[in-house]
Amino acid sequence: MRHRDYDAIVLGAGGAGLMAAAIAGQGGARVLVIDHAAKPGKKILISGGGRCNFTNTGTEPENFLSENPHFAKSALSRYTQWDFLDLVERHGIAWHEKTLGQLFCDGSARQIVAMLLEECDRGGVEIRLSTDIGEIGHADGQFTVAGATARHLVIATGGPSIPRMGATGVAYDIARRFGLDVVTPRPALVPFTLGEEDAPFKAIPGVAFPAVARVGDVAFPEAALFTHKGLSGPAILQVSSYWWPGDEVSLCVLPDAHAVLRKAKRDMPRAHLKAALARHLPTRLADALADRIGLGRALGTCSDAELSAAAEALTALPFLPTGTEGYAKAEVTSGGISTAGLSSKTMEARNIPGLYAIGEAVDVTGWLGGYNFQWAWSSGVAASRAVAQRAAGT
Repeated sequence: MRHRDYDAIVLGAGGAGLMAAAIAGQGGARVLVIDHAAKPGKKILISGGGRCNFTNTGTEPENFLSENPHFAKSALSRYTQWDFLDLVERHGIAWHEKTLGQLFCDGSARQIVAMLLEECDRGGVEIRLSTDIGEIGHADGQFTVAGATARHLVIATGGPSIPRMGATGVAYDIARRFGLDVVTPRPALVPFTLGEEDAPFKAIPGVAFPAVARVGDVAFPEAALFTHKGLSGPAILQVSSYWWPGDEVSLCVLPDAHAVLRKAKRDMPRAHLKAALARHLPTRLADALADRIGLGRALGTCSDAELSAAAEALTALPFLPTGTEGYAKAEVTSGGISTAGLSSKTMEARNIPGLYAIGEAVDVTGWLGGYNFQWAWSSGVAASRAVAQRAAGT
């Protein structure tokens, strides 16, 4: 039988929402989770190629973007990546570490969802799926949602990235309804689109290569690849969170280009640039780069200045994106509910007692590699501990 009155209503059955509900429930609060989706944890299930990159061993506040770069410190320090890993291991979920501290399930992302649901069950949490939030009422210190009431309301509905999964910007509507500011949302961890001037690179989709991608003073050394629309790959997704329209993106595709070209001129003077590059890079990429640089004669006839200019281009190849592939391809949303109106310790709204915002709904965006899941866990725990303490009257 369904109850009507709860200590807390959590909006959203994703990672942050389920984590918050489980901890609050286990702390003695009576919790209801509401989600319009038919199944919980939909974004978890598709993450990490179906194996869920559930955290990162190197998680630090510096791995997150926000208008207030210090906001995430409190929650991240009080529920760390090691705390979540302990939970994973207590549930017997086998895991492995990939590059750069990224932790994945050996089996399936379904194990993480099952773990969170089991934790919710331990806390007596009620979960209502396929339920629209509708109009939210607020009077006499009580929130009313879908016929249920509670003293605490937790916004955990995420952002609008990956709309095919049912993602929306409803969190921002709710925030504005209660007088909270919203930092302009935009797609993050998202591929770039390129214009016709870069058509030779769009003509080699699927070609991947190690690179250092740079936007302004920010650089990430990871893999990059060209697509039929533009640029993608981990290095590109990382810098996309720092990119604004009009910014140039540069790629270092051959770090030791100066030495490589000098040696090629000495050892193979009759060869052209593309032949020298093909020894170090995928052939189709070497062809496109040679065409872009335009050094169309034997290397032995090129001056040192010409080779130096070619090497400079290979270490800082410029692109001017026409945009991004938008929310449809974005892994997360940058921006969101402004941290200026929230407590960094409890995630509670300063002007509305009992209202909390967590996870992707908030203006805290992590790097690629498990950081955004860790923010979901940490921010969810921060809010849930406050809810449980209030419910217990302590």
